[in-house]
Amino acid sequence: MTSLDKLLAQSIPELRERFVDRARPVPKGLVEALETDKRQGAHHLAKQIRERWRKNRAEGQRLHNLLRFEIELWEQGFRFIAGVDEAGMAPLAGPVVAAAVILPHNYKLRQLNDSKQILDEALRAELAKHIKQDAVVWSVGRAEVGEIDTLNIYHAGLLAMQRAVNGLSSHPDFVLVDARRIPHCSAPQRGIIKGDTLSASIAAASIIAKTTRDALMREFDSIHPGYNFATHKGYPTPEHCRLLKELGAAPIHRRSFARVREVLGLDPIQDELFAEPIEEQSTAAHG
Repeated sequence: MTSLDKLLAQSIPELRERFVDRARPVPKGLVEALETDKRQGAHHLAKQIRERWRKNRAEGQRLHNLLRFEIELWEQGFRFIAGVDEAGMAPLAGPVVAAAVILPHNYKLRQLNDSKQILDEALRAELAKHIKQDAVVWSVGRAEVGEIDTLNIYHAGLLAMQRAVNGLSSHPDFVLVDARRIPHCSAPQRGIIKGDTLSASIAAASIIAKTTRDALMREFDSIHPGYNFATHKGYPTPEHCRLLKELGAAPIHRRSFARVREVLGLDPIQDELFAEPIEEQSTAAHG
């Protein structure tokens, strides 16, 4: 009896558990044999395996496309390409956190994507774990609430990015950043609009920045109980805004943000103080 015959002697549920649920490699000829098998469910199992193959090919192509900026730079001779992104620009509380990541050449991690596209917190944590293990180097930087209130949130975000890049133990040859340009960065750089959805390096940085900041907000939840920072992470959800009005501002609330200032009875700050400078918008848009 051949190895294929031995497999076909197993029940359809056993084969489904092995080749669909556990996604084990499928021996040559098995799908074709299932398609001619007379057992109930064999044809459906063959379709499930072919669908798994189709999804694998699509994911492989997506991950290849996610490396297009990196591939272009590798072909130009750049070796260490850092992706940089931040998390926490919109929240009413807590620091803004940035991450910088240099991935290995041709790195492909299934389900790698912009952190905002990944709604499952456990999946984000799992991806962050793999990225940290696999990266050539990675680093995080942050700008504290006091710096946000002094500089404004836009420039505080740039400061966090600058600190993340400076924290890399290997100096990058080139930096890819989501939609901006990092000041005082000695390496050449390119700002990519929606870069966290277009570049694997930036997407990886977005995941590390997001998971790092979420962990910080869980810590703040125990330091400042009652605000549920572990749940909303400081973002202006209806629950957070209600608790802010009921409890007043905590030390980690951003005094330069309108909703916090309203609770404190302070005059609003002009919106233009938070705006991205026109010349930097233009620079980021054109790389």
